[in-house]
Amino acid sequence: MSRRGNGEGSIYRRAADGRWVAAITWPTGRRQKWYAKSRTEAAAKLAEAVRAQGMTRSGAGFRLRTDAFLKQWLEAAKPRLGVRTWVRYEQLLRIHAVPAIGRIPLARLGPRDLQLCYAAAAERGLSSSTVHRLHSVLHKALRQAEQWELVSRSAAALVEAPQDAPTEMATLDAEQVKRLLTAAQGNRLEALYVLAVTTGMRQGQLLGLRWQDLDLDHGSLAVVRNLQRLPGLGLTSTKRQKTEKSRHRVELGVLAVEALRTHKARQADERSGAGDVWEDHDLVFPHVLGGPMSRDLLVRRGFEPLLKAAGLPRIRFHDLRHTTATLLLSQGVHPKIVSELLGHKTVAITLNTYSHVTQTMSRAAADTLDSLLQQRPASGPA
Repeated sequence: MSRRGNGEGSIYRRAADGRWVAAITWPTGRRQKWYAKSRTEAAAKLAEAVRAQGMTRSGAGFRLRTDAFLKQWLEAAKPRLGVRTWVRYEQLLRIHAVPAIGRIPLARLGPRDLQLCYAAAAERGLSSSTVHRLHSVLHKALRQAEQWELVSRSAAALVEAPQDAPTEMATLDAEQVKRLLTAAQGNRLEALYVLAVTTGMRQGQLLGLRWQDLDLDHGSLAVVRNLQRLPGLGLTSTKRQKTEKSRHRVELGVLAVEALRTHKARQADERSGAGDVWEDHDLVFPHVLGGPMSRDLLVRRGFEPLLKAAGLPRIRFHDLRHTTATLLLSQGVHPKIVSELLGHKTVAITLNTYSHVTQTMSRAAADTLDSLLQQRPASGPA
């Protein structure tokens, strides 16, 4: 009989009656035995017991606490995650998961523990979308625990994902967009708002845009970088877009090109006035001294006051992107073109996101066919 550590188990044959015995001493100190007629049967009973405890044969997951494992997983995942994504994962786990499940041995973590964790988070006022994201992160982490053979199965795989309530989408109609752009005339960031509603670019893409990404002579720009602020680290940086779809070229209309030319001349005056204190990052929309502009500053001191001045309802800056897509789709622009403009991975994402518009388009298509087919040719001679 070979000796193993706690949680590994052993199989041997009793000399007294020839029966096979599967025995295991759990990390808690409790010893358990099963009897069988064959070694194969004994091994199967031992394996089932270990599996039922959510352990690997090594018992490593039983000796490792969940909080320690999550820390290890975050460090291992850091190279393949964007900095902002990693910080968001770390915050979700540290604030909402570790206090609830951190002290539980990883191998004993069960679906009930996760469900109680989610329920407690919801009771503290956490939104359903944030609870859904917490589950998503834990699902990734515990799937890795399986691959590392720390547990035999992921507890998250046995839990139904919390309902993710869709974020309410608010859009402006064409007349409201005109009011917004009228209110922005002469504004230091007028060109930014023009680009936002004519290209559907994200806030970080606009703030990360550089002059070298623009071709005003041919009326186009390349979406290459995304400006991001790292929570708790007090720093703002530009990050290259991850996928080819994200790094796409956008054709500009006359309105956008003219606004950018005016903006470039205005920025040259700002640079000249700032002198040696100007920070040259080649950014199209920096703060007044040339450095990266924070998203919060743009929204609080720029966008929200502009909405108020235009007499428009308070919406998120991201809703300008939804506005662009909605206006284009409602005017009959093909969803594939809109998808490419927005940099979506597939046109299915566009169709799902803006299903409220495509349903109207489907109704219009049906009416068009009715009108066409009702115009029947006159009957010939009898």
